[in-house]
Formats: sequence, structure tokens, C-alpha cells
Amino acid sequence: MTVRNVIVLSALALSAACGSSNPTTPTPTSVAVSIVAGARTLGSNAYTPNPTSVTVGSTVTWTNNDTLTHTVTSDSGAFDSGSLAPGAKFTFTFLTRGTFAYHCTPHPGMVASVVVQ
Repeated sequence: MTVRNVIVLSALALSAACGSSNPTTPTPTSVAVSIVAGARTLGSNAYTPNPTSVTVGSTVTWTNNDTLTHTVTSDSGAFDSGSLAPGAKFTFTFLTRGTFAYHCTPHPGMVASVVVQ
């Protein structure tokens, strides 16, 4: 192997090692969650999907598809929809990573979570 070949191969190896490692940033999305019919007796199946997985900056919109009033109330106090009459919607944008457990205040057996990555 000639000196020229060694230099070329070394330059190629160095170029590959120093290449751009620009990681792709996940794109925030909008996700719909339904409060399903008969939710008050469904426990962890009252909100669907459950759990809901999103990236930081994503927006989740809950729609009350039941005939009763419900809430979307964070266990940690991060968000609270207040009373959602049948057909009403509540939207929240998640700006930090973590798992956000929530429930329905009038029907505390209704539980779910949003996982923010």
C-alpha cells in the first residue's frame, strides 16, 4: 500500500467518523382520545386509547362521547378539563416528558394516562 493510499483511506475513515449525527427530532402531533359510551363503569377502558403515547409538544383532544358529564383531571394537577357535557371537548398540549395519569372526578374509577416521550 502506498503512502497516497494510506492518506486517502485515513481521510475517508476520518470523514465517516466525523459525519453529521443530527438526530431526528420527533414531530409533535395531535391525538384524539374518546370518553366512550358507558364510561363510568369501564375503569381503565373508559378513555380510549389508553395509554396514549405522544411526543413533547403534542396536543391531545378528549371528546366526551358518553351521555353523562365527565372530566379529564390530572392526578398531579397538570391539567383539568372541568365538566365536559356530552359532545364537549378538552384540549391540552404536553410540553414536558413524563407519564401523566388522569381520572374523572365524578367517576374516580375512570382512569388513564398520557405518556410523553
